[in-house]
This record gives sequence, C-alpha cells and structure tokens, in this order.
Amino acid sequence: MRIIAFVGMPASGKSEASRVAQRRGIPVIVMGDAVREEAVRCGLDPIDANIGGLADQLRAAEGMDAIAKRCVPAIRKLYGTAGTVVIDGIRGLIEVDRFRCEFGDDFMLIAIDTPIDTRLRRISGRKRSDAITSMESLKVRDEREMRWGISEAIASADHVIRNTGALRRFRGKVNSLLSDRGDVE
Repeated sequence: MRIIAFVGMPASGKSEASRVAQRRGIPVIVMGDAVREEAVRCGLDPIDANIGGLADQLRAAEGMDAIAKRCVPAIRKLYGTAGTVVIDGIRGLIEVDRFRCEFGDDFMLIAIDTPIDTRLRRISGRKRSDAITSMESLKVRDEREMRWGISEAIASADHVIRNTGALRRFRGKVNSLLSDRGDVE
C-alpha cells in the first residue's frame, strides 16, 4: 500500500498529476474538496476569499492539520482496498506530519515546482468559482498558503517534479513516480 501526496503552490500541477493517477485507476482524495464541502454546509459562495477564509477558520479552531484530519477517514477507507491512494493538495508541514503519523513509511510526498508566471497563466484559465485572474491576487493566495506552512511542506518532499515544459513531459514524470521507478529528472 502506498499513499502518494502532491504539494505545490496554487496551479503548479497538483490536479493534473492527480488526473494522471485517476487515469491509472488510482483513487484520489482532494483536500480542497473537504473545505468546499464545509463551505456548502455553511452556505458560503465558493469564491477564493470564502474558501481561503474558511480554511483559515478551520485551522484556527481545529489545528493546522484540520483539513488533513478530515481527509484521513476517506483515505483509510480506500487504504484497505486500493494498492495506491493519491492525496491532492497538501498545504502545510503539519498536514504532512499528520499523514506520516497515520500512514508511516507508506506515505510519500511529491512536490511540484512551477514558476509563478506559468501558474498565473494556468489559474486564470480555470473554470472554477475560486479562479484567480491577476498576479496580485495570486501573490495574495501564495502568501496565505505560505502562512499555512506550504514552503516547509515543499521542502520536506521525498521527490520534486519540475513542471516547466510540455504537459506530456510532466505527465511522464508523474507516471514514472506512480510506477515507483522514481526517474523523474
């Protein structure tokens, strides 16, 4: 059994890496979905300010691993039946610590590194209610995620994928790690 988690700044390629896993039949737990589901329960519009604010509130009230704790039951449910489970959207080192505590050596963290201008181009084209359209807004979101400890989580990764070229090449790097070959650079 393996738990593979992706960490990276907004629009770095975490969701695309998760789609690669899904195409291989690997189940994916999206951490942001836990926050979006809570926003629906609270009657909040699913815009970036509300989703980010709610994530801040959950972390303040329940600890910096609040979102990870909410995802653990779903991961455990899949843990017994799937050979590999992917977690999309680690946001901090405390979340990494939670998953390492829960899953031990079965947990592997992969950081996705992408330049900010590339990330802005990608995030501007999203068809999501929390899409960002300006460099200033992206920097604000980056700063929020840095407060959550994303930089430290990225630094603690077992592997790093540089997502700077063609989509096909990036998918190949992800497939390599999912195949456990590890030859991504």
